[in-house]
Amino acid sequence: MMAGGRSERGAGLAVALLVLLAAVGLASALDNGLARTPPMGWLHWERFLCQTDCEREPHNCISEELFMQMADRMASDGWKDVGYHFLSIDDCWMAPTRDKQGRLQPDPKRFPSGIKKLADYVHSKGLKLGIYADIGNRTCAGFPGSYGHYEQDAETFASWEVDLLKFDGCDFGTLDEMAEGYKKMSSALNKTGRSIVYSCEWPLYQRPFKKVNYTEIKQYCNYWRNYADISDSWNSIKNILDWTSYNQDILVDIAGPGGWNDPDMLVIGNFGLSRDQQITQMAFWAIMAAPLLMSNDLRQINSKAKALLQNKEVIAINQDPLGKQGYRIAKDKTFEVWERPLSEGAFAVAILNRQEMGGPQAYVLATMIIGNGLACNPSCLIEQILPTRRDLGLHNMVSFLKLVVNPTGTALLKIVVNTRILFIGHGRGYPKDLL
Repeated sequence: MMAGGRSERGAGLAVALLVLLAAVGLASALDNGLARTPPMGWLHWERFLCQTDCEREPHNCISEELFMQMADRMASDGWKDVGYHFLSIDDCWMAPTRDKQGRLQPDPKRFPSGIKKLADYVHSKGLKLGIYADIGNRTCAGFPGSYGHYEQDAETFASWEVDLLKFDGCDFGTLDEMAEGYKKMSSALNKTGRSIVYSCEWPLYQRPFKKVNYTEIKQYCNYWRNYADISDSWNSIKNILDWTSYNQDILVDIAGPGGWNDPDMLVIGNFGLSRDQQITQMAFWAIMAAPLLMSNDLRQINSKAKALLQNKEVIAINQDPLGKQGYRIAKDKTFEVWERPLSEGAFAVAILNRQEMGGPQAYVLATMIIGNGLACNPSCLIEQILPTRRDLGLHNMVSFLKLVVNPTGTALLKIVVNTRILFIGHGRGYPKDLL
């Protein structure tokens, strides 16, 4: 039997209470005024990794040319227009050593113009530049870390006019040193006076050793990684969803404007996911209020993947200003149902078919389980956003809606409380505006 209501998270909250909690916040967010909705952009790591041999791989190596080409695509191919604003460099951009003044420096062969010139180019396209550093002595790929240089590195990034820092956690020393390092870099970034979004890996590295204090992390970071690196595979997507739902009682309430749980990059447009699995990733990253950071090749992305990533209705769910993260409300052997409260009393609902063999399966959605019975009280309008856009009509709080979902696929719905009531006369229903 499918578990009804919100049994996996306890009793659901009324919409009014959700709005109140979003307003007052369950935990103080980093006070830099940034990331009021989940950041959107492009990050090189999953697709391009640490390819530094530009002679052997000139098209794919980590170089200023790669980022300039991606900036061109983001500006010209509609990405910027729908909200993908951050172009982010990950590991392997640095020279093997710091300069004589102890400052980080880019590899002179792969970034001959320097990071400031690259930032200028990115900004000229109406985009923002992100960069990578590490809390320890060395980055995960072995380049110079920021330990002992937090303020200096923050000042360097600000002087380059960087807009986002991804701060990794390799080679961190003790747990106390790691916590202190993340706090020091947060403070150092704020002291520069430049608006720099701060992405932390803090809970990812802390979790194996001690319980994560998310209230503390949200005071210092704009978004944070919790789980292992994503890969271009369905198994990786499943593992992230399973881990997130298992820990949702901890994760959901801490997320909100200024601070977000990061399940890692969007791998849509690459090689490992089927069309239905790409739809599932996009739908659930929207439900989870996740940062939308693509890692793909925008120079050769196919039209279907591009259309999915640029779907304005899905992006609107992800960017909803209420800022509540979604959660799983029901599960059986085949299906999972997740919901996300949205502004103005609306809800987003994702119905995932976890079956990996056979054909499409039918699922009957009882509207009474959405929003603890509030979503369709007294009535609601239901729209299917994915896999295709269609109007599913007017429903009430005791409706049953049949949906057919492909294996490993997802149906993404938006449920809007109806502002009209139904008057019955002469065998027909006539909706009339409430006075």
